[in-house]
Amino acid sequence: MSSKHVRSLVGPALILLAAALATAPILLHGSFCGDDFEFHVVSWFDIQQSWRYGIPFPHWMPSANYGAGEPRFMFYPPLTSMLGAALGFVLQWHLVPIAMVFLFLAGTGLAVRALARESLPDAPATLAGCTALFSGFALFTAYERTAFAELTGGFWIPLLLHFALRDSNPSAGVLRRALDGSTLPLALLFAGAWLSNGPVGVMANYLIAATALTACVLVRSWAPLLRASIAAALGIALPAFYLIPAAWEQKWADLRAAVDYPVFNIRNNWLFARHSDPSFAPFDAVNHRASLLAVYMIGVALVGVLVSFLRGRLAQRGRLDGMPHLKTRRRWIPLALIPLVVLFLQFPISLPLWNLLPKLRFLQYPWRWVLVVEAPMAIFFAAAIWPSRSSKDWQRIAIAFLCAIAFLTSTAFAAKAFLRTCNEGDTVADLLAQYRAGGGLEGTDEYEPPDSDHWKIAAMLPDACLSADPDTKLGAAAAGESIPTWRAAQGSCDATATAQLRQPERLRISTTATHAGYLILRLVRYPAWRIKVNGRVTDQIDTRDDGLIAVPVPQGAVEVTADWVATRDVIAGRCLSFLGLLLLIVLGLFERRRPAPQL
Repeated sequence: MSSKHVRSLVGPALILLAAALATAPILLHGSFCGDDFEFHVVSWFDIQQSWRYGIPFPHWMPSANYGAGEPRFMFYPPLTSMLGAALGFVLQWHLVPIAMVFLFLAGTGLAVRALARESLPDAPATLAGCTALFSGFALFTAYERTAFAELTGGFWIPLLLHFALRDSNPSAGVLRRALDGSTLPLALLFAGAWLSNGPVGVMANYLIAATALTACVLVRSWAPLLRASIAAALGIALPAFYLIPAAWEQKWADLRAAVDYPVFNIRNNWLFARHSDPSFAPFDAVNHRASLLAVYMIGVALVGVLVSFLRGRLAQRGRLDGMPHLKTRRRWIPLALIPLVVLFLQFPISLPLWNLLPKLRFLQYPWRWVLVVEAPMAIFFAAAIWPSRSSKDWQRIAIAFLCAIAFLTSTAFAAKAFLRTCNEGDTVADLLAQYRAGGGLEGTDEYEPPDSDHWKIAAMLPDACLSADPDTKLGAAAAGESIPTWRAAQGSCDATATAQLRQPERLRISTTATHAGYLILRLVRYPAWRIKVNGRVTDQIDTRDDGLIAVPVPQGAVEVTADWVATRDVIAGRCLSFLGLLLLIVLGLFERRRPAPQL
């Protein structure tokens, strides 16, 4: 292996070392629990279980609502959940969350380094990658929020900017200039963002649209917008097998809960927002920490732009002291505008924009946009402080040493301020024990059927309960508890039945009904369930306020089956994904025939 090749590996190796350092507090702590921890961990368990039953792309989460299930996988992007489930096959479960944090932080650093390498030498580009990884927002997302899916944005966003701002053939025509080999990877990155996290997908689309428009003005060509439009179209078509059902079937669930609850409303989450209502206190505390991070990161980014400009690092032509500048206005102006726009979006004056642009309100918190500041902040910071090549070696060593101290301090501070100790019952081991016990776990508000309340579903329900009244109340909450529990002694069931087959997307119950009435299944209703009674499909399902399925049955022998079926929107999504894949192949063949890049 040549010395040049070895040197090329130093930067990525340092990024991996930095990611290991940032993950070390979690490993040393032994366990950590954040806002979304249980949500993700239990999803990994259920996806892995579905795979064991031969379901490659799960739709239904069977353990939610104490075994009654919910359609979480129809709406929540699948990529990170499937990664967590896959890691569960090769690692012990308590190590999977730690591995996820390491992988996504390492991905953030490597992606920012790749973006920076378009403008900076290897050393400052590596410094930029480490800076993004240790930015307060990445550690806040990993430690406190445990928003594993959102962490992927630190990887997708820089790479999207990397390919959106490329201009390999500046003298070519618009079509050749747009399709210069960057469109295919850009489309795949769009698809990856949407399949990882909804807010990241929304931010990616708006960010690249704005970046492409800015680049069009700067280079006086429609090529950047054409490339971004083709990539975005294909990037949405490829994951259509998930996106179309998730959009169409919103009317089958209470997804408005994700934006209508006051704590999730944009109006209540502006920069440093405070509320007199005591119930807002925990959310105000989170908002305050996120606001401090937003101000700090945006401030560092803007100061970095100013210092880089004063040092000549944003020059249009030539080199300064032997160090390459941030190439052309096409590259640095779009990056410099990002923190300014994000700052604007943190204040109430931006509310008309939040209301006007489709799906923007699903971000819930304006400070989520700080994610897209990570890369520009890191790049301008590195460009501002890194010595020129004519400087003495000791100056570069001093800067590297001071940055290492700053990164260690950042990690220590984040571990103290953001890392949470798990309460009893919240560790991976506790969740796994509850899961294996078979009683199921809590459900999620936004995935319950409309006009129902999943908190009324009782724990410990039988697979089926026979009753003359389809609305009979199942279970009662003990004193001091909010979740009802079913017990046979309560007399709410005239008879019970056990399922002969109970799989994630299949249910079969054979029993003898002592009287005509209703068989109330331990299964939440959803239009994709095809219910049969004695071999005949029935649509006569009573609407219970807890969301469970109540099927009318005759007296005597009864067989009830429930099978998950592909609805028309699912079939349409699969067809569109297949078409998108064909078009992507055509695009790849076209871009392979492009002329060699002009340097």
